[in-house]
Amino acid sequence: MEVDFSNIKTIAFDADDTLWVNETYFRETEEKFAELLEGYETKNKIDQELFKMEMKNLKLYGYGVKGFMLSMIESALDLSNNNIGQEKLLAIIDLGKTMIAHSVELLDGVEEVLAKLQSQYRLIVLTKGDLLDQERKLAKSGLSKYFHHVEVLSDKKEENYKNLLDHLEIQTNEFLMVGNSLKSDVIPIINIGAKAIHIPFHTTWAHEMVSNEEEQNNGHLKLSGIREILKYLN
Repeated sequence: MEVDFSNIKTIAFDADDTLWVNETYFRETEEKFAELLEGYETKNKIDQELFKMEMKNLKLYGYGVKGFMLSMIESALDLSNNNIGQEKLLAIIDLGKTMIAHSVELLDGVEEVLAKLQSQYRLIVLTKGDLLDQERKLAKSGLSKYFHHVEVLSDKKEENYKNLLDHLEIQTNEFLMVGNSLKSDVIPIINIGAKAIHIPFHTTWAHEMVSNEEEQNNGHLKLSGIREILKYLN
């Protein structure tokens, strides 16, 4: 698809699963959580109930590992009728701590692309999740030097984007968002009149999935990897 990027002055990059691996660790932790609770329910039921609990708690806890950990604990109590032992509850807490302490694995080509774009564009990190956790990951990634600004949003809806662009004095037609989520990084951006590039990650959280119609009826550019950006912007 032909998309004109000639007006672009600011490029925002999503963080999780755009700059570094994230969703993979959530899926691995869900597997371990199901193993801890296998005496109470089937894996499929455990997965379903955990997701329902995450959705129920999203407005309260927001996105990120800490909210996920609390949802796991609450789900474990519900699924076990409050009979789960202290040892397993502590094991669930350890699963969350392991995720928080995990090393940061950059996706292939990320640093190469940022290094080449840095001198030509204003680069920012625009992500959602837990502030402390995202700051930690950015520091561990070694990518801070490439960005003019870092913003961690509570959510990525049209209003969130509009307010941020106004605050940073960025013109909508000069703004490009790059991310792995159609729901969070592409659709709301297109709807406010800015540009978006979609780089899918091999694993997508169910909450971030969209219909085929929503995926196809958008004026965005879809790439298979971040290096392809340089064909259009460098």
